[in-house]
Amino acid sequence: MSNNRIIDALTQQLKQYKADPAVEKVGTVLEIGDGIAKISGLSSAMAGEMLDFGNGVMGVALNLEEDFVGAIVLGDYQKIIQGTTVKTTGRILEVPVGDGMIGRVVDALGQPLDGRGAISTKTFYPLEKIAPRVITRQGVSVPLQTGIKAIDGMIPIGRGQRELIIGDRQTGKTSIAIDTIINQKGQDVICIYVAIGQKSSKVARIVSELTNGGAMDYTTVVLASSSDPASLLYLSPFAGCAIGEYFMDQGKDVLVIYDDLSKHAVAYREIALVLRRPPGREAYPGDIFYLHSRLLERAARLSKDYGGGSLTALPIIETQAGDISAYIPTNVISITDGQIFLETDLFYQGVRPAINTGLSVSRVGSAAQIKAMKKVAGKMKLDMAQYRELAAFAQFGSDLDEATRKQIHLGQRLTEVLKQGQFQPLPVVLQVTILYAATNGYLDDVPVEKVREFEAGLLGYAQAHGQAILKNIAEKKEIVEATEHQLRGLIVEYKQSLDYLTKA
Repeated sequence: MSNNRIIDALTQQLKQYKADPAVEKVGTVLEIGDGIAKISGLSSAMAGEMLDFGNGVMGVALNLEEDFVGAIVLGDYQKIIQGTTVKTTGRILEVPVGDGMIGRVVDALGQPLDGRGAISTKTFYPLEKIAPRVITRQGVSVPLQTGIKAIDGMIPIGRGQRELIIGDRQTGKTSIAIDTIINQKGQDVICIYVAIGQKSSKVARIVSELTNGGAMDYTTVVLASSSDPASLLYLSPFAGCAIGEYFMDQGKDVLVIYDDLSKHAVAYREIALVLRRPPGREAYPGDIFYLHSRLLERAARLSKDYGGGSLTALPIIETQAGDISAYIPTNVISITDGQIFLETDLFYQGVRPAINTGLSVSRVGSAAQIKAMKKVAGKMKLDMAQYRELAAFAQFGSDLDEATRKQIHLGQRLTEVLKQGQFQPLPVVLQVTILYAATNGYLDDVPVEKVREFEAGLLGYAQAHGQAILKNIAEKKEIVEATEHQLRGLIVEYKQSLDYLTKA
């Protein structure tokens, strides 16, 4: 009897049973080493798909060959051995995005590195994404103020632009980027700083500086340090871009800094060589140009119909002995909308930021300047270029005509005015004030060695006694005739209070 009950129960269970088969596409590791795995049996894997190696180790499919798949391993590849089973996940590599990322330091996969706990976000964006099409964009016309006189005056950057910062090591490239981030305080711009192959100690100093300047309230730092595997260095700028794109899609303005793409190219070359991709010039793979172009093309200013957000990219490239005609520098120069070239000689002469105004250019030009800045800085680039030429010529002889002497005197004073301390970005109205004084002859009787002192004094005087003038320029973004008259009066008034000018 009991047997019959058991049989009936089993029969009932069999009737109710519904098969729920799960199909898993699996492969086997053929070779593993240097963070690269060769896998057989994953014929249906997608390019950029995440692969599960087990033991919590993930990878990304890069090479889709006829007989095997080449993948980069994200994590400790020493846990993987030949014969390990690999599963496809059906998911393209993605990174967590959202407001929770602001103020955090994360790795190339969006995992926190700052010891402040998990990041609460349910939204993910793919690392690789097709750049916005031409029809979805609008022209670059809103300035992104860096707070650096030489850049905002002569090489302006607009929201949605890609402006390259290029120069030898230790010439102040990162300083310009950090000053720009600090200057975005109150400008409603979200900043993302991507450190590629930098020392962790250097990035800790940068985070400390940003925190002191109150900039971490709107900044995310993506870190792939020099001790991380090449795979994370390769992915980090794409992760930073994806985090920025989320905010751009919300209609916000974003600034992304890639520091630097030279190390990014070297990491990609390492991966490509281990994957046995054919090497090209300087052993870089053939698609090294496409690597950077598909990254930088994602910088855009979207039209109002598509949210009106923008993503501005400031890639950094390190040159060797000032050679901007090398392979990677020329590649990135041709992708970007201009470059800021920093020169070692100028840096050691004490001209800091050491911007070579002759080789630096913004292809957006005065479209990315407010009218007030256009008015005061319009001739400045030409004046500086003529000064450089005449200064080199003048050192061969002292017999100079009056026009040449005047040009050299103006150039010397402009050079002094354009010097600026680190982490001291200036609001645009104060830049306009001192550049107006410099370009309209008010510094002609100021000794060169006193120009920096004059500038500090004038700006302090303007903030104390010319608040109405500064407010007027800030609101109207141009210098109307009445305001110009008041500004002239303010400068003359200040000059009369200077002992070394009244005595002269």
